[in-house]
Amino acid sequence: MRAFLPIFLLLGVVHAQDSIPIDSITQLDEVVLLDALKKKNATGVVPSEVISAKVFQNYSPVSMVNAINQIPGVYVLSGALNTNRITIRGIGARTLFGTDKLRMYYEDIPVTDGSGFSSIEAYDLENLRQIEVIKGPKGTAYGTNLGGAIILNPKEALGRSTNVTNNLTLGSFGLLKNNLSFNHFDGKLRLGVQYGHMETDGYRQNSNFERDGFLLNTSYQLNEKNKISVLVNHIDFTAQIPSSLGATAFAEDPQQATFTWRASEGFEANNYTLAGLTFSHRFNNRLENATSLFYNYLDKEEARPFGILDEITKGFGLRTRFTGDFGLRTSKARYTFGAELFKDEYDWDEFRNLWEDNNGNGSLKGAQFARNKEFRSQWNAFGTLLLPFTERFSAQFGLNVNNTQYDYRDLFNTGTDNKSAERNFEVIVLPSVNLNYAVSEHYEIYGNVSRGFSNPTLEETLTPDGVINPDIARETGVNYELGTRLFLGQRRLAIDFSLYQMNIDNLLVGERINEDQFVGKNAGKTRHRGLELALSYHWELSKSLQLTPFLNYTFNDHVFVEFNDEGQDFSGNPLTGVPDHRVTAGLQVRFLEYFYWNTTLQHVGEIPLTDEADLYSDPFTVVTTRLGYQHKLTDRFTLGADFGINNLFDTVYAQSVLINTQAFGGNEPRYFYPGDARNCYGGLRLGYRL
Repeated sequence: MRAFLPIFLLLGVVHAQDSIPIDSITQLDEVVLLDALKKKNATGVVPSEVISAKVFQNYSPVSMVNAINQIPGVYVLSGALNTNRITIRGIGARTLFGTDKLRMYYEDIPVTDGSGFSSIEAYDLENLRQIEVIKGPKGTAYGTNLGGAIILNPKEALGRSTNVTNNLTLGSFGLLKNNLSFNHFDGKLRLGVQYGHMETDGYRQNSNFERDGFLLNTSYQLNEKNKISVLVNHIDFTAQIPSSLGATAFAEDPQQATFTWRASEGFEANNYTLAGLTFSHRFNNRLENATSLFYNYLDKEEARPFGILDEITKGFGLRTRFTGDFGLRTSKARYTFGAELFKDEYDWDEFRNLWEDNNGNGSLKGAQFARNKEFRSQWNAFGTLLLPFTERFSAQFGLNVNNTQYDYRDLFNTGTDNKSAERNFEVIVLPSVNLNYAVSEHYEIYGNVSRGFSNPTLEETLTPDGVINPDIARETGVNYELGTRLFLGQRRLAIDFSLYQMNIDNLLVGERINEDQFVGKNAGKTRHRGLELALSYHWELSKSLQLTPFLNYTFNDHVFVEFNDEGQDFSGNPLTGVPDHRVTAGLQVRFLEYFYWNTTLQHVGEIPLTDEADLYSDPFTVVTTRLGYQHKLTDRFTLGADFGINNLFDTVYAQSVLINTQAFGGNEPRYFYPGDARNCYGGLRLGYRL
């Protein structure tokens, strides 16, 4: 890998622009690899990263994981299409399953549940026009969680147009994916409707996946001052679960599923709906408001060897945000303020899994042994003020206030065995300061100091006996960041460089006490320190040949400052679950006007798997390539085709890992989720403008 670094450092990842004609059918408008200048939701001078069509074009449309992993400082550990864990600057790496410690939004609607978990697998990449990532707690209007925030924006028609597009993708492992979309905009009515279907047998045993999804994104401009918008996203998917492997099984046959999960035919089935209604009002030229009401519903069944889990989550909330400006001597100051209220109800029942008595027919629901209900509520109030002190220097001050409550009810046990309890966290105040200095039109320096938090889930607040432990505290931390953005050579070369340090207190540690039960405790402090570099260069050799080499580099120095667990002192050890280095590099080629060829390389360094730092995953390098053609044949008809190969050199690697796992039943501990072997796909896109 070291041999590649000098070459790519000379070539240069992040803000390179490419001259792609605007096309309302393909929606491949002029975009950039990681754009600091596109319109963002973060408001003001808060630094964030935006990825959109050009990055999506590097990878298969099956999943958004690879696209997100192109962002420095962000890493998604993906055990399967339905098993993803997003980490941002090491935050969330100690979560065993799923994504927490960040906030996720679809448009301006929160989609993180009441326990703090978010699921990117509930959204189809082909329905998105861009993904914005705010790293760390500096996005005051988006929750100030330690990990930051991710904002998903659905596609919409470009300009006044009406078009229909169908994209069909076929590939290895029985892959079939089809996305049909209709987009319309006539100046008042904006209507987007998408339907998608995907199915695949998967690379591993017991890894079939099938998903159907529907998206409605529409708005209507009532008059000059008022607009109403409706968003409905529905996903229905069933995914088998191969689970993780021990080192021996991983080395012998990474395609195999864990025996008990294969024999029980373990799976999860999700039926998820998000609905939102937004009303936007412009009071005058200097003050606007957008208020959203939203509701989400999840009906989930998960058949595990040790029990079958039935879940129903129903949530609702309101988010309102005012934005405006007022005049100063030299320029206008901008402000935003608002609030977000979210409540949900989580019901879960557990049943015995009688798969061993089912004659090899997989899972069979037996007697019920648990019935529980949680009421979870959270509210945020936020405000920011952006003051341009001079034409070049500005400062943004932010403040977020949060309160979280849990109400847990044991509906199965009675008397002294009942474990019902409540937990009300104290109100927490979270300030932020962002500074920005424009040295020139092409060079700026920015800095941030911000405070963030992460609540424990209700399950983490329980003792091994299932009783709430009032001594479990939320994690809190302070983020320090300094960065620069520089454009050279008529903006052909883009450089984005940042240094950060985040000091976290009351580190939450999840302890596995049996195969299906974890408890949490506060075990110490961590220091997250890192460097992020993004370079890109746009080289136009001729009108028929354009090259864009790019490089993203992440260096992580994350350690336990103070960490004592059951009498063992792990202070000074590297933070578990975080790779020390990551590189994403590649070359995008556009030639003969209608063709493109994009190749990317992803290198992930070793990951400590235990707090003792005595076991690490192996580093790996994976290469993907995609060749495509897109052409507007007539004023109305557009044709596109592509062919891609994932894992070009057939590398055997762990795409996700578990940390501090334990062995049960005399088996070795299972740390590894194998990545897919070499596989290919091809797509055909047809578009028609009405």
